[in-house]
Amino acid sequence: MGILELKDVRYQYRNPYQTVEALRGVSHSFGCGMLYALVGASGSGKSTLLSLMAGLDLPTGGEITFDGQPTSGMDLNRYRRENVAVIYQSFHLLPLLTVQENVMYPMELIGAKAPEAREKAKMLVLRMGLEESQLRRYPSMLSGGERQRVAIARALGTPARVILADEPTGNLDSENTRNVMNILLRLAHEEGYCVIVVTHDPEVASMADEVVRMVDGKLE
Repeated sequence: MGILELKDVRYQYRNPYQTVEALRGVSHSFGCGMLYALVGASGSGKSTLLSLMAGLDLPTGGEITFDGQPTSGMDLNRYRRENVAVIYQSFHLLPLLTVQENVMYPMELIGAKAPEAREKAKMLVLRMGLEESQLRRYPSMLSGGERQRVAIARALGTPARVILADEPTGNLDSENTRNVMNILLRLAHEEGYCVIVVTHDPEVASMADEVVRMVDGKLE
């Protein structure tokens, strides 16, 4: 059994005029130690599926289980803080916090003391290949590739074993794309994370252990 299981997952968007079937019975198992590429055309349901796996909403049919437990029975705020980490194309770093403070922030949300969080944040930033001098810089002072490394470091500061990456290389050049993907691959293969990457980039998809292709709300 995978750490994250999708069982006949369905999702509908409703308004007074129509009902849109965004997901139409998606079943799949995602395991630790693997990097998955979730691909498909715009409107195929990738973003909806990612948001459900991230605990931003619940399926309108079927279920998602984390470590055998349905997300429908969980405190979703706690699930998002402790079980899944999301990395975004636009980085979502807090502009008024330094690099170190950005990485510390989710640790402090789950109760870490400031000295402990500060030391762990430093270790994670250096582990991503950044310099110690960059700890005190603000996101606007970094390149796109450096900001994405900070976003990955921030994700690693939580207990989460599932990393959901939404077009994490979409704003990066080819060299930084390869660097970020190599980091994510090492996290999967060497540290046992379950990494799921939504991407339109064929090069990114080619680096994955498994490609999951969506078409019209279903897996192809």
